[in-house]
Amino acid sequence: MSKDSLGRLEKVELREIWEREDTHFTPWLAREENIELLGSSIDMDLVVEAEEKDVGPFRADILCKDIASNNWVLIENQLEKTDHQHLGQLLTYATGLDAVTIIWVASDFTEEHRATLDWLNKITDTQYNFFGIKVELFKIGDSKVAPVFNVVSKPNNWSRSISSAASKIANENLGETKLFQLKFWTALGDSIREKNDSPLKVQKPRPQHWYIFSIGKTGVHLNVKFNTKIEKVSIELYVLNNQEIFDALEKDKEQIEKEVGERLSWQPLPNRSASRIELDRLDSKLENEQDWKIYIDWCIEKLEKFYHVFGERLKSID
Repeated sequence: MSKDSLGRLEKVELREIWEREDTHFTPWLAREENIELLGSSIDMDLVVEAEEKDVGPFRADILCKDIASNNWVLIENQLEKTDHQHLGQLLTYATGLDAVTIIWVASDFTEEHRATLDWLNKITDTQYNFFGIKVELFKIGDSKVAPVFNVVSKPNNWSRSISSAASKIANENLGETKLFQLKFWTALGDSIREKNDSPLKVQKPRPQHWYIFSIGKTGVHLNVKFNTKIEKVSIELYVLNNQEIFDALEKDKEQIEKEVGERLSWQPLPNRSASRIELDRLDSKLENEQDWKIYIDWCIEKLEKFYHVFGERLKSID
């Protein structure tokens, strides 16, 4: 390849692509493939739970869960250079949501704000993490514009420890049930990867009674759950803080159940922050390893059915 065939990297102004933070940049960042790109820059697996989340008189931009620790992650966006107002909002949100990880995304960071994040990481408990991430856009010639997330501030030793919560789980002595959970989710994930054509994206397994899968809609995801008391495994569509989505799906209940091929349990849960649509497999005992292949085949079949049946409908719901 000659040097004449090389392109020139050009920087693109953020406002050329996203005119407003709230109606353009935040919805873009909350999409599955983009939140994954942001998360990969700090070695975290993130699942979006809500956009424009109310925190007292303010509205936080994006609220996520860290899959590794199941802790809250709050993201504050700014398409300009950082300012004191956004720093104050960020700390207010952190207090109101009891967030463990705070991510400040901006076009540029002043030295004083970068130093403030470094100071917060130094004085706070190791369970609390603050990140400063600079977002930039580039293109080569007539190519598509590509986003780049550069970390300008992060917790001390983050690259070595990744997450104190994840490290704690890895090092602590797990009980028998937790070990079975971790082993089963690992086997389920391996089986999904072996299929090659599955739409399901496998996350890192954790020793807990649920396992999350993205379905491409903010605040909605798929769960597999083991209930060891009732001895059942369940597939559910989990909808957080959005009764309108649940109601829209329930209006099409008859056709959905026809496509799934099963009667489903529709649970609006009006007194809780989430609703769910569930399918159970009874007589499923986690400790019966000899039956795991049966459980795993059932889980994959139903997860993929949920993914296709609900995923298409969720695309058309605002």
